Amino acid sequence: MGKRILAIAMVALAIIVGIAQTGLADDLINAAGATFPYPIYSKWFSLYSKENSGVQLNYQSIGSGGGIRMLSNRIVEIGASDAPMTDQQMKDAPGRILHFPSVMGAVVLSYNLPGYSGHLRLTGPVIADIFMAKITKWNDPKIVALNPGANLPAIDIVAVHRSDGSGTTYIFADYLSKVSPQWASEVGKSTSLRWAGGLGGKGNEGVTAVVRQTPGAIGYVELIYALTNNIPFAQIKNRSGDWVIASVKGVTAAASAAAANMPADFRTSITNEPGADTYPISSFTYLLVYQKQTDPKTGEQVKKFLNWALHQGQQYAAPLNYAPLPAAVVALEEKQLQTIEVPK
Repeated sequence: MGKRILAIAMVALAIIVGIAQTGLADDLINAAGATFPYPIYSKWFSLYSKENSGVQLNYQSIGSGGGIRMLSNRIVEIGASDAPMTDQQMKDAPGRILHFPSVMGAVVLSYNLPGYSGHLRLTGPVIADIFMAKITKWNDPKIVALNPGANLPAIDIVAVHRSDGSGTTYIFADYLSKVSPQWASEVGKSTSLRWAGGLGGKGNEGVTAVVRQTPGAIGYVELIYALTNNIPFAQIKNRSGDWVIASVKGVTAAASAAAANMPADFRTSITNEPGADTYPISSFTYLLVYQKQTDPKTGEQVKKFLNWALHQGQQYAAPLNYAPLPAAVVALEEKQLQTIEVPK
């Protein structure tokens, strides 16, 4: 509990600093949360501020768990999370919170394997065994069987996980819970898990850094972090039995079924979806706001920004290796946007 209070205090201080740095902006929107979508949110917030003189968006990339806590404590106007809030989190919040899917992305298994080039092949059950410390060497027979002819070194596997409350962890664990009964019963899915050893890194940035610096390491990160850091990542066998590499096309395929069966509150999972082209560790990421806004000026700006993100903002998704939202999902979100209440 003490660590959580300290974390909230530190982010609150960062927001105060951000406010000071924005100078005399007429309207300031504070946001905090997921590192998974940080590259595109950073782009969006910068562009939106340039297009809307006097409006500043101050975003702290602290992880999904932190974003939910900051919003629940009304320290920020917008929270960001890759994991949908739980029923209990929704109940504990001081008002009704709405989930707005913003874009979709892929979680990849990046690795640092000296002497090996190319895309290593891994299945969900093997990945689960690696992160449960049941497979501990890179030349384990289960990995060798998936990669015939590959010269895999006899070195220890260093499994790298998130050390903070993380929506990326939730996506990863949600997928593994669907493909590994042992993972489902022994580990489960959450934004924070009990790990069987390995190393921790804070944020997608932290996991990426640990993998880059550690021979034998493997870690789960959002696709753009692996691409921008030139770290190889694995091919994954999907539900249809096809080997796929993470891509915008594969994430879009994963969302096709969900788009037609979206729940009213948008809290859904698109991991391990069927389809030959489907990338199995895919997910929506969410912007979270209160349905009842407390400040007229800020509330209107929050609504305007969300509308911009759902429309103009989508064109920036694919260039950053995120998948834009399906048109059917945008249409549903437009209706939800109209339910946000702003005081006069």
